[in-house]
Amino acid sequence: MSGISYAQDAKADSAYVREHYEKTEQLIPMRDGTKLFTAIYTPKDQTKKYPVLLNRTPYTVAPYGANEYKKSLGNFPAEMREGFIFVYQDVRGKWMSEGEFEDVRPVNKTKNKKAIDESTDTYDTLEWLAKNMKNYNQKAGIYGISYPGFYSTMSLVNSHPTLKAVSPQAPVTNWFLGDDFHHNGVLFLNDSFKFMSSFGVKRPQPITPDKGPKSLEYPIKDNYRFYLEGGSVKELKDKYFQDNIKFYNDLFAHPDYDQFWQDRNPLPHLTNVKPAVMTVGGFFDAEDVYGAFETYKAIEKQNPNATNILVAGPWFHGGWVRSKADTFGDMQFGTPTGEYYQQQIELPFFNYYLKDKGNFKPTEAQIFITGSNEWKQFDNWPPKNVTTQKMYLQANGKISFQQTNNASFDEYVADPNNPVPYQGGVLESRPREYMVDDQRFASTRPDVMVYQTDILTEDMTITGPIINHLFVSSTGTDADYVVKLIDVFPEDTPKYNGKLMAGYQNLIRAEIMRGKYRNSFEKPEAMVPNQKTNVTYSMPDVGHTFKKGHRIMIQVQNTWFPLADRNPQQFMNVYETTAKDFLKQTQRIYHDSYIEIPVLK
Repeated sequence: MSGISYAQDAKADSAYVREHYEKTEQLIPMRDGTKLFTAIYTPKDQTKKYPVLLNRTPYTVAPYGANEYKKSLGNFPAEMREGFIFVYQDVRGKWMSEGEFEDVRPVNKTKNKKAIDESTDTYDTLEWLAKNMKNYNQKAGIYGISYPGFYSTMSLVNSHPTLKAVSPQAPVTNWFLGDDFHHNGVLFLNDSFKFMSSFGVKRPQPITPDKGPKSLEYPIKDNYRFYLEGGSVKELKDKYFQDNIKFYNDLFAHPDYDQFWQDRNPLPHLTNVKPAVMTVGGFFDAEDVYGAFETYKAIEKQNPNATNILVAGPWFHGGWVRSKADTFGDMQFGTPTGEYYQQQIELPFFNYYLKDKGNFKPTEAQIFITGSNEWKQFDNWPPKNVTTQKMYLQANGKISFQQTNNASFDEYVADPNNPVPYQGGVLESRPREYMVDDQRFASTRPDVMVYQTDILTEDMTITGPIINHLFVSSTGTDADYVVKLIDVFPEDTPKYNGKLMAGYQNLIRAEIMRGKYRNSFEKPEAMVPNQKTNVTYSMPDVGHTFKKGHRIMIQVQNTWFPLADRNPQQFMNVYETTAKDFLKQTQRIYHDSYIEIPVLK
């Protein structure tokens, strides 16, 4: 669609909001007396009753003012035109709401009736709406992407009786094991530093966005150079944040998976779930791919009789409602997967549970499989009709589906002062397309080990999590391990947008693991120099078909910069390191290492 068409559509949507909705603003009181700023858009048509769609956000409900209207309502225009009471709320301590903000606020465990958490704030908001809204049918739904996805998840804890349908989408879930801040204990430096430079600034009083903090302006525009020349994360913090960013202070104070982080994991609290739940995620979400799958799985395990649905597609962060999603990066899907999701899944979901409209009977999991480019329905996720296959990393860059040699290994030097970049070229900021980008820039480096299968003689579809079983050694006492699962295109693949696609190395999934957490995230253990050890960890779920004529490639490396912070390759607190602590070490990948993949039958 052209830019002109998008502009025309946006103008039409903006006019529609004013013509069909009445806006009011409320300060809704919580049980402890704190008032939360809430913008309510009610349909002007008073001939029938409407359900509520609530979105709680730390990113502002702007524009403010009774005569200032949003340009569109809901997750996408068709939702707005369907007709709901759209309610937007600044969460506690953000923008125009009162109170103190706390990142991923823990569930309250006390019996104090005035004690609060995000679930009580949601409950109190829905209670106020139930008592004060006209033309309200007393059925509420909640949705949100990313951080608002976390608030959607939290609404399921001791949920309000009117809450009938909840859709956590790319929900922030665990900021130590996955999502945004850490992956398996490794700080995601680039995203966390940029984000907290503005989001983490303390707000002295309620403010509007025009008076809010601005994001860090990089003095060096080359993203890689800025972080490399900045030194350790401690040196970066001391220079740019000092002690002014509370959450970064907390992060430094809790380097391991201690009670601080465990308390901020909502998953154990997702019991006795009563509303229908539809968790949505993107396989290529650079921020929160972990949260969607783990939220769905936790609800399924702890609530076997709940209505619990998973939707996953070939999407970037929020791509299911922020784009047509017929392409991403150099990947082509052959169909507008975003439009399909909006029209065939989300709108029918809320219509059915909030309006008793339609006949919404989806399967347990609706998954778009890339490669073969098709929607598939599954009764379970991960699917049960899979065979587990092991891909052994062999000598001479080979992958074998049979173990052949335990003693041999590949040896190379990893230097954190010359780290492997996460994407080729000079970048000013982290692009979302790195999740699917061509990996040929990395495969030629001497500190990236490359293994690949023979040419596939038939299609192979992988559905579910990947488990990496690495057998490694290092001359140091700690190291990070990055495993990348890659689809290698045939040599006769035609160009795409003028780009050479012959031999293209299409990243499908990648993940990092810190060696000292190989046995426990709570109690790190040093690696013994030159002693072979096992590092096993899971990668987030995959739904992809490796087509006949392609190859499967695995790359293994020790740095992924500046996406992930560097490991000094010494057993120490990373948050106490300085630039001088980053040491070269010799690494070995042994050939009994294997990648465990779930192959769809």
